Amino acid sequence: QYSPDNVAGADGDIDPTEITFPGCSCLTSSCVVHTCSCLCRGENYNSLCLQPTEKEEEYARPVFECNSMCQCGESCQNRVVQRGLQFRLEVFKTEKKGWGVRTLEFIAKGRFVCEYAGEVLGFNEARRRIQAQTSKDLNYIIVVREHLHSGRIMETFVDPTYIGNVGRFLNHSCEPNLFMMPVRVDSMVPKLALFAATDISAGEELSYDYSGRFHNLPITNREQKSLEEDNRLRKPCYCGSRTCASFLPWDSSLFSTP
Repeated sequence: QYSPDNVAGADGDIDPTEITFPGCSCLTSSCVVHTCSCLCRGENYNSLCLQPTEKEEEYARPVFECNSMCQCGESCQNRVVQRGLQFRLEVFKTEKKGWGVRTLEFIAKGRFVCEYAGEVLGFNEARRRIQAQTSKDLNYIIVVREHLHSGRIMETFVDPTYIGNVGRFLNHSCEPNLFMMPVRVDSMVPKLALFAATDISAGEELSYDYSGRFHNLPITNREQKSLEEDNRLRKPCYCGSRTCASFLPWDSSLFSTP
């Protein structure tokens, strides 16, 4: 079932459509940094392109867009992901990877491409679905972990297996041309937004790194050991890039008992 936006999952624990953020009180057509409460962490976009992380910053800043409670206009420059798909994309059959997605037009670096939308699940329901899968089943469940300054980790589970959008057809690549960024609009439940990591030509297949490793930071020794132990459970990668890891990324956390 096609849905451009996230929906509440079968367990009903989380409603991604609930509006819990207060809006800004800007009475301008487009909000500006330092006067808008939604932009108190800095500017998010410049000419529709996501602002890159500063070189000296170790982590990406959180992105909060203006929302339905804000006083600013619909043309506000801080409303990008919420406007949805702006490019013509095509789902096509690849040679080895099943379905894939390619763009039919040029996409500039930093532009929002599409969301990875589906059912937003709680941990228990996500684990139940993962453990019910057989080795022949395709896994669409993504787990996004955000590390907070307090040391806490926020987890978001999205499953587009039954309800989802074009994002579910995107393939993994060890050298991707998209990267995923959690973007918040109406509440703390993020939209899993995919942005262009580089200029992308018309006809190119779109891909992102399923592990969430942005720009392929080096794997730590601990991660490498864990990956080697889990190789028997992992699926081969056919991305064909120079740095291909031979296997798709693997996260065993939903298989382990709490």
